[in-house]
Amino acid sequence: MTTVWLNFEIFGTAAIILWFAGILFKNNEKISVSKPLIIGGITGTLVLGLFITMLWTYLERPPMRTLAETRLWYAFFLSFIGNIMYLRWKYKWFYIYMQLLAAVFIVINILNPETYNKSLMPALQSVWFIPHVVVYIIAYSFLAASFIVSLRALVKSKANIKKAVNLADNIVYIGFGFLTLGLLFGALWAKKAWGHYWTWDPKETWAFITWAAYLIYIHVRSLSAQPSKKQLIILVSAFLLLLICWFGVQYLPSAVNSVHNYAY
Repeated sequence: MTTVWLNFEIFGTAAIILWFAGILFKNNEKISVSKPLIIGGITGTLVLGLFITMLWTYLERPPMRTLAETRLWYAFFLSFIGNIMYLRWKYKWFYIYMQLLAAVFIVINILNPETYNKSLMPALQSVWFIPHVVVYIIAYSFLAASFIVSLRALVKSKANIKKAVNLADNIVYIGFGFLTLGLLFGALWAKKAWGHYWTWDPKETWAFITWAAYLIYIHVRSLSAQPSKKQLIILVSAFLLLLICWFGVQYLPSAVNSVHNYAY
């Protein structure tokens, strides 16, 4: 394990402390934007970004090779998007949930350290490696945000369904755009590395299933102008499929020889 990665506990803990400090010392609810909240959020995100930069420099490769490295990027983008969305819509609850989710992924990495090295298999030494992984992590982050909005509205009996669906729409359309780019970049990468755009590898199959699930939501919304709980349920279900695609597929027997398995 690299010395730099061992420092993650320091950087990760510092980011979490900054996020929670901002939440703890947030301004009065009547104030549209809480300065402590946004200062703590942005500073914590920058701390995480600094660690990613240090790790990238030390490894001399993009830190996107292992499952833990993708969790690191996921925590960064969750927090980043939480800050942006808070500045846009001023929902403190949304900001808090996004930072909490980012903190969960940081804690998972702290509790489950992995061995890291500088090696990068030939197939990953492609111009498509970075854009493919980055756009997917951004997509997953936006779609996690839509999941939070949907789940909160379903759990809270007095929730404003119309407001929740409208907010989810704005987030899903962005996330779906990045998800589509991820599929396209992956196909171009596969063509260059293995000579085929698509082979129905287990990961590719589940990526398509996830993409189709969000497309179903978009079609349902286009056919019904009236927001409903059914639409929110589709979003929650789609995110569960996304988690299977991201974490679960590599544990399937059919994925033993998959080229998409994360390195350990």
